[in-house]
Amino acid sequence: MNVHIGPLTREHAGEVMTIQRAAYLAEARRYGAWDLPPLVETLDEVRRHLGDGTPAFGAFDGTRLVGSVRSRVDGERMEVARLAVAPDVQGGGVGRKLLEAISERAPAEVTVVWLFTGAESDGNIRFYESAGFVRVSEHLDAVGIRCVTLEQEVV
Repeated sequence: MNVHIGPLTREHAGEVMTIQRAAYLAEARRYGAWDLPPLVETLDEVRRHLGDGTPAFGAFDGTRLVGSVRSRVDGERMEVARLAVAPDVQGGGVGRKLLEAISERAPAEVTVVWLFTGAESDGNIRFYESAGFVRVSEHLDAVGIRCVTLEQEVV
């Protein structure tokens, strides 16, 4: 597989939503929560987010979108949001490339990149920690799942 990373636009919204839903099903099963935000986000919401000017990248194998990541910027902090990789290519380095792309292309004012994942999602936590993210706190999300927040300083 020859994956390249490129910017996402509003025109990618349908593909992004498909990848996102496929990727987050495992998390929904793990937590018994079928109303996770990535699973109930609408096509219009995805389009709006992709059109708001914040960094968003896709991993493409030829013309096929196999992964995506978006962000939300708030002053000096940027949230890595909706990192998703198609289930049939997970474990092949696509997620790592997307995480690096979004972190490396943070706006100049950003000094901290952060994200959260379910506290029982051991594989996700190991992945983020191996990429240099550090656990900073825990919280309950909107659907009552215990989550871990991880951060990384931008250098």
